[in-house]
This record gives sequence, C-alpha cells and structure tokens, in this order.
Amino acid sequence: MSIEIPVVTEKKRWLILSHAFNMDGRAASLTITDKIPYFLEAGVEPIVFSAITGIKDQRFPHHQFIAWAPAGFRFDFRHWVANKYGRGWFYKLTTRTVSILLAPFIAIEKFCLGYSSQWSWALPAFFHGYRLIRAGKVDVVLSVGSAWSAHLAGVWLKKATGIELISEVHDPLVIRRNPNDQGFEKPLNRDARFRHYLENQLTCFSDKVWWFTDGALHYAKVRNPNLNTPTNARGFVVTPGAHPPGGLSANQAHKYTDQLNLSHFGSLANDRSLSTVLKALVPLFEKYPQARNLIRVHAYGAPLDSLSAEAIEQLGFSDVLLAHGRLEVDPTTGKSGRQRVAKKMQEADVLILLHGNDEWCAEYIPSKFYDYLWTGRPIWGITHRNPQLDQMLLERGAYLSAEGDSEGISIALERIWLDWQSKCLIEPIWNPIGVDQAVKTILTNVQARQKSL
Repeated sequence: MSIEIPVVTEKKRWLILSHAFNMDGRAASLTITDKIPYFLEAGVEPIVFSAITGIKDQRFPHHQFIAWAPAGFRFDFRHWVANKYGRGWFYKLTTRTVSILLAPFIAIEKFCLGYSSQWSWALPAFFHGYRLIRAGKVDVVLSVGSAWSAHLAGVWLKKATGIELISEVHDPLVIRRNPNDQGFEKPLNRDARFRHYLENQLTCFSDKVWWFTDGALHYAKVRNPNLNTPTNARGFVVTPGAHPPGGLSANQAHKYTDQLNLSHFGSLANDRSLSTVLKALVPLFEKYPQARNLIRVHAYGAPLDSLSAEAIEQLGFSDVLLAHGRLEVDPTTGKSGRQRVAKKMQEADVLILLHGNDEWCAEYIPSKFYDYLWTGRPIWGITHRNPQLDQMLLERGAYLSAEGDSEGISIALERIWLDWQSKCLIEPIWNPIGVDQAVKTILTNVQARQKSL
C-alpha cells in the first residue's frame, strides 16, 4: 500500500550534506539515497554535497569534495581509487604510497585534534555551501549522518547565514556507558567530547532534528531540555525503513535444502560477534551430533571480528562458519552488490540479526533489519535493551533471544534446528517498512514548522 506524501510547494531547493552518498550497499548511503525518489516526487529540488567515495548522481546537481585534512584525504582517496580502478595492484600501489606520504601529517593531525578521519570534509562542504546560500540558490540545508562532518558543516552554515537547517542523526552522537549513565559527563576521548558538543549544537540550531529510535530521542531530550519545549517541538523520531533490496519479493517460495543455512549480513565487531552463535552450536552438536554436518553459518559484508575468528579456531568450526566478505558489483553479470546480497538473503533459511552488547543498543536498530523485513525469511534477533526493536520483531514473527543469555540463545537455536528438520520454520508476517513513510514523516514535520512561521 502506497503512502501519500505531502507535496512541497515552498522552499523546494534543498542542499543535502551527506559524506556517504551513492556508496553501493553502505547503510549510511542507502538511508539517504533511498529517500531521494520520494523527495523528487514531492517537488524537492536537491543539490547534494558528498565525498568522492560514491558514484556521482546524474539526476540533479551532485558535487563531490575530498576532505581537506590528511586523514580524511587518505580515507576518501582509497574509496575513490577502489571505485574507479578496483582493488587490484593499482589500488594497492597507490593507496600504500599515499598512506606512507601522509603518515607524518596524519600523526600530527591526530595529536593536535584527535577527531575521526572524516571531520575535515566539513570544510569544503561549508565553503561551497556558503557560496550557494549567499547566491540565493538554497532554501533549506539537510545535514545527514553518519559521518558527523555533515552536521558540523550544517551548524556552521546555519550560524553564518541563518538558513533553515534540518538534521538527520543516524547513530547516537553521545555514547552512554551503562543504563544509569544519561550522557551528561564530558568524555575524555577528544572525538567523543566533540560529538557531545555537536549534539548540543544540533539541538540548539537545527530547526528540525530527528533520530531513528525512541531510545535515541529520549536520551537526547534528557541531555537537551530545549527539545522538550511544547511550543517548539523540534525533535522527533523517523523510522528509516528500506527499499526492497535488489527487488526482493516475498512471493518467492522458500526451498529447503540439505543444509540449514543461518546467514548474517553487515558489519561485525567484538561487541557484535558471531562467536555468540558459534558457542551456542556446541551444546546443540552434543545433543544432535548429525547437526554438525548440516548447519552452516554464513557471514556476508565484512571481515570476521576477532572473537569469531578465535571461536572458529578453538572450536574447530572452520567448515561451519563461512566468511564470504563484502559482495561488490559482479562485472560478469552486471549485478550490483545490493542485488547479490538480496539473492543471498532470500536463499537463507534464517537471517541472523546481531544487535550488540553495548549500552548504545538501547538507542540503535541495525539498518539491516529493514532490509531483512523485505526478504520474507524468518529473522533470529539477538537483541539488547531495545523494546522497540523487540516489539517490531515479535509483531512480524521471529525467533528472539536476549544478548548475554547463553541458555536462551541455545534454546532458540535448538528450536530453529527442530523447526528446520520438520520444515516448519517460522513464516514471518509480511509487513516490511518502506522509505515512503519516513519521507512523509519528515516532510509533514518540516512543512508544519514552515507554515507556523
């Protein structure tokens, strides 16, 4: 069912600041690029500023700038070379040469500032954005995370010109340490301390600012009471959703094979590790020895984290966990990385959703969750302190475990094994979350503010 999106009649010219844009398969890119068709349909006339790390869009003015500081320059250069020439010998030669030449300057930058590498992209974004605004070519600035340099440039432009600023915060800028930590204490880490400052700047200067989860908005309001003013409700929640990746359709009947394939897509880390699943396989294999040759865990999209690698070695599971890495464009078939991922998703028996074990999980939902909903495949969610995510999983039909509950995880895995054996895995309720609802929420809130002025 399509959602009617409000038509923009005033303030159509939007300058969109997004460090990652048109980067195949990357969540930070897809979250904004998937909205573009709906913005265009609503009458928005976008001008996009991004890094050189993605493919240049031809539908509207799209200007790509390289970061000005050495760490950001190296980061952007690597992706640019990979896009243009692949990751063969030329990539290795040029990127290593640039890294060696820039090493002393990067060391100085880290010593003096200590910020994440993309911070300096804010400099060209501000410089060129200021010129456009002064020339009268922009009505609204939209700053888009995840790289916080876009938000920094947006705040600078707001302060310098008074332009209307709206901001989309992907990941929490302030990372809390435990349930009792509200995030008031200034971190010792300089990058974290600057993000703490930047969150306050966004809440002060953005005319509208939104987060992706109820938890993220809640804690932002705790730290920034100005978001709570009833007459100036500038902060709200947008559920990002996703387009059907690779044209997925739930109408495709699932085919059981002679192996139970559990597949994980996306990044891995020690706080979001497949070792959780591997350890749960040990008691299952002891109870059902035949399962040892019938269960396979697939990892797509990222290198294995160190805990998963250690578990493979210690448990002798090199044939159980298969790491496929990142799926890029296939030059033979012409399929994009996203299309190849979509095919693998729909081939899985069960999709693994690892949430993590950090406190920030209370404010975060993995973007892959929204892709998963389009597959028509059951999801096994291993979640941590996020009632909103748990509710969305349970409403649609899913296997659900709590991170850290080893017994509960083992029970869920055994249930999956038994369901697969009897060919009665959970049939999820077809209720994906599209991008059109996110755009409607954004435009409704933005236009409500403009009409009130």
